Amino acid sequence: MISLAQPARVLLDPLDATRVAVEAHRWVWPLLLLVLCVSASGMAFSLRWNASASVVQQLQMTGQLDRMTESELSEEIQSAPRKALIMGLLKGVLVMPLQTLLLAALLWVCAWLFDRSAPFGRLLSAAALAMLPIALYHLVFTICAFAQPSLSEARVQDLVPSSLAVLEGLSPKVERALRGVDFFNLWSVLLLGLGFSAATGMSRTRAVVLGCVLYMMFIGVVFVGLPGIAAAKMGGAA
Repeated sequence: MISLAQPARVLLDPLDATRVAVEAHRWVWPLLLLVLCVSASGMAFSLRWNASASVVQQLQMTGQLDRMTESELSEEIQSAPRKALIMGLLKGVLVMPLQTLLLAALLWVCAWLFDRSAPFGRLLSAAALAMLPIALYHLVFTICAFAQPSLSEARVQDLVPSSLAVLEGLSPKVERALRGVDFFNLWSVLLLGLGFSAATGMSRTRAVVLGCVLYMMFIGVVFVGLPGIAAAKMGGAA
């Protein structure tokens, strides 16, 4: 019970609890909680997803809709939630642990660049603890999703309004950028900086600033760069 309660206290007392958890190499329970919550949110989405509009739109874009019979279209719509369930479970069981491991490897590189030695177990603990707010988001999403009679893909993005993208009158580019200004993500960045400080001995201020810089780079690539490239390719194809 101590192993489970100690990482959980990180959400309530990040300054002291993060240091204790990192020094004790508490990464197993945070990682398991992340896997369970992300898998549950994927399951909730697949069970509440109304796939008709999305499937028809995708088939229209690929030009397959005109060649399909009504029974084939119905089968495609029925199989879409099952595929979404599999993808959601894979994200929880496989993608999120790999993402946490990659984050720990990135912290190791940062520690090497700043000439700070730290056992990899501590860095892995810092990465896993930093993912606790993400696990909490998926838990909240799961509860909200099961409370809905049905969900569309557009509704999913704003089901848990935790980012500045919920503001009205935004251009698409600004909206994509503001999706990165998310309460749970910023909470995760704070814990990442505190965990890195506890693992390497770097001052908390410098470690948190480092975490913010890494996150801004992440926003630039994921929320601005890649969607912009995709939009440009679609515009060129049109």
